[in-house]
Amino acid sequence: MALRTIREYGDDVLSRPCKEVKEVTPRIRELVQDMLDTMYDANGVGLAAPQVGILKRIVVIDISAEGDNPLIMINPRIIEKDGEQTGYEGCLSLPGKSGIVTRPNHVKARAFDLDMKEYEIEGEELLARAICHELDHLDGHMYVEMVEGDLVDNEELAKEQEK
Repeated sequence: MALRTIREYGDDVLSRPCKEVKEVTPRIRELVQDMLDTMYDANGVGLAAPQVGILKRIVVIDISAEGDNPLIMINPRIIEKDGEQTGYEGCLSLPGKSGIVTRPNHVKARAFDLDMKEYEIEGEELLARAICHELDHLDGHMYVEMVEGDLVDNEELAKEQEK
């Protein structure tokens, strides 16, 4: 298990577009495993390669409660989206903060797995949000560009939601 440093908002690497992966090498496999380890360690549901300083079009997502159903997306792209959902969204690259963001409620994406086999996946609600959020990272964008209103402190938000 190798944990990588998560780059934080303001780091130049987070605003740069990523390059496509041409082949899955042992280094790419190691990167994917490190990304999964880093995401799980940080209690995240998604992580994009630029968040660990690598400008490659790779995303890992796991929205399962057990953290045992990882989705690995190489060179992903959204091919369909519809509906709308609005809710709080956070990011491992901006720890402790959240903001209200509107995203599609349903997406269909196409990507490659670790064997460079192309596949499609459809997601709704949290999975749709996670796919959109992580794919934005690959193009050098962060959710803060879409926040409606102000960012809020997660501890304050948790207290408000308890009431």
